Amino acid sequence: MFPRGESIESEVAVGSIWIHDDLIAPFSFPIIKDAAIYREELRRAGASVYPVYLGNNENSIIDSLNSYDNFLLKLIDQVISSDSIPGLNPTFLSSESFNKFLNLRRSEINLLQKKELNLKELFSSVQKIFKEVSEKGILSELPAKDSIAIREGNIDRIEPADIFFNIESAGKYVINKINRKAYPPDIKKILTEYAAHFVFPNLIFSKSLTEEEILQAKDNISNYAGIVNENERIIAKHDRVTKETKLRIDSYKIAKGEVTGDEGYIIQFLGNFLHITALMTLLIIYIFLFRKKIFNDNQKILLIAIHFVFIAFITYLINNMEVNAPLQYLIFIPAASMLLTIIFDSRVGFYSTVIMVLITGALRGNDYTFSVMNLFTGALAVYTVRDIKNRSQIFRSFLFILIGYTVTVLAFSLERFAPWENTLVELAFAGSNALISPVLTYGLLIFFERLFKITTDLTLLELSNFDKPLLKDLSRKAPGTFNHSMTMGTLGEAAAERIGANPLLARVGAYYHDVGKTIMPQNFVENQLSNKNIHEELSPEGSVKIILQHVVEGIKLAEENNLPKEIVEFIPMHHGTMTMSFFYEKAKKLYGEEKVNINDYRYPGPRPNSKETAIIMLADGCESAVRAIEEPDASKVENIIENIIQSRIDDGQLDESPLTLSNLKNIKEAFMNILLGQHHKRIRYPKQDEIEKGVEADKEEK
Repeated sequence: MFPRGESIESEVAVGSIWIHDDLIAPFSFPIIKDAAIYREELRRAGASVYPVYLGNNENSIIDSLNSYDNFLLKLIDQVISSDSIPGLNPTFLSSESFNKFLNLRRSEINLLQKKELNLKELFSSVQKIFKEVSEKGILSELPAKDSIAIREGNIDRIEPADIFFNIESAGKYVINKINRKAYPPDIKKILTEYAAHFVFPNLIFSKSLTEEEILQAKDNISNYAGIVNENERIIAKHDRVTKETKLRIDSYKIAKGEVTGDEGYIIQFLGNFLHITALMTLLIIYIFLFRKKIFNDNQKILLIAIHFVFIAFITYLINNMEVNAPLQYLIFIPAASMLLTIIFDSRVGFYSTVIMVLITGALRGNDYTFSVMNLFTGALAVYTVRDIKNRSQIFRSFLFILIGYTVTVLAFSLERFAPWENTLVELAFAGSNALISPVLTYGLLIFFERLFKITTDLTLLELSNFDKPLLKDLSRKAPGTFNHSMTMGTLGEAAAERIGANPLLARVGAYYHDVGKTIMPQNFVENQLSNKNIHEELSPEGSVKIILQHVVEGIKLAEENNLPKEIVEFIPMHHGTMTMSFFYEKAKKLYGEEKVNINDYRYPGPRPNSKETAIIMLADGCESAVRAIEEPDASKVENIIENIIQSRIDDGQLDESPLTLSNLKNIKEAFMNILLGQHHKRIRYPKQDEIEKGVEADKEEK
């Protein structure tokens, strides 16, 4: 998508200073005209062409009139001699004209003869009027200009258009001439009806010949404004670039590219390839070292590639548009920056923006100004959506993108003393980018989420809504589990913030981690309102089967409701491959330790493989254990949290997660703050014992 055939060195802007050595022409080359001036010259050349009309032979017109006259005289003679005219079918008269003359009654023609009017002389007088009009000229259609070109052979004669008749004015002229004759009204009526059918043009407009003339006139306009001779200085060092010198520089670049030939094109292509490879390698190294999940996911790599190719293609199209306007501001780099940030994270978004602006700047002829503008604006766009909470942040993005472009446009305009009119036009186009980019971002985001099955923070926010069917069912059917999940969400979010994980993902994952319990909520102690526990009457293996079923049912419900893969993973991973110790110990007492296989009392896994799933595993154990404390205090809560975390480490449940010892310390502190706040001691109110006993107890005492 690089400009082909041109020798790309650097893009120069009008008003900037040429900081290189004197630029000397190594060969002669023509100076290409400014595109706007050339287009205007073409327009004027086309407008200067007169419409071409072809003239008919006047003798043929008179011959035709004589033929019509002779026919009508014969027609009248036959009308006088007979009532009908069998076999008469003139092909050169319209049916309307023919019928009118057939309807002349014999008595009317006899009347003409009684008035001693010579019919031949009568129609001959009309013929003279036709001849007069034809000699002056009748145009087939009115021209758009004041003058026309009448082509006679190979010569065009330019004449004013108003000296000729058109069909309408010629007809009126003939009728007026007839009406001036001293004929009875009946005779005038007959003659005018006759005349109305034989007024036809003899100057015919030729569209094809006119278009040929316009094309020829445009071909005569040169695209060159002059020539630079060999060894002539194009621009001197420290000179300011004007419009004229920019044309000379651009013309030199094009000419230099053309003289290189096929060999030069291959060399330049290799240079372009290495240029892009060097830039893309930086991004590849970053993703490989710091974003392994993206590097190993072909869909995510494809998604990033689509953004780069799309922006490059838009740049290529705009580079090839010959429009006198700053269309480069319609390359929506901020939109791509925001999309990559929302889909991945702010670091990927910013790093991609840097590489993207360098590539697009290269495609624009190493345009430094363009690159700096979009780097600054794209970076601001990234930071406006790095902690996106709702789709209404589109307005904040619009404001920061507009500020970014405004600052950079003004900076470079002031540097090169650009006219204020040009600056205002650039700001208008930049404002359009600021308005369209956020809208484009949020519009395409839904498309990418669905097509590539990407889970963004906006998706997670939507899933955290308690009106979602699964959460609504959980709160209604399993209120104990629902409250437990809400508490875990608070614990997971706080811990994730402490260690730099995704707090929103941890919170939403906690909301859905036990959604399978909505199928048989009474099988779990937190949902049992009575003191009776069904597991007391079941065998250990029967209880294990019931407990394991809630994981299977949870995954099934999640997939049926199209929950993202990242959320579904919390359902099995928050248990990992842990042992159901209560039932394992019960089995050992019943059957003997040697007859019990511990693997039969383990969850199937998998174990947590991310910070968020590991946090929820720890939060699940800590919240349940602390809730079981009868009189919680700081030391008890701290001991339980430490024991839970240590037991998970000893059991190897955190081996596949990226948590560090420092992370575990911060997680413990986050859990302590929240669990102590939820289970702090409260004062007992007066007569609280009586209140706790209730109304029935009062009745018994009485």
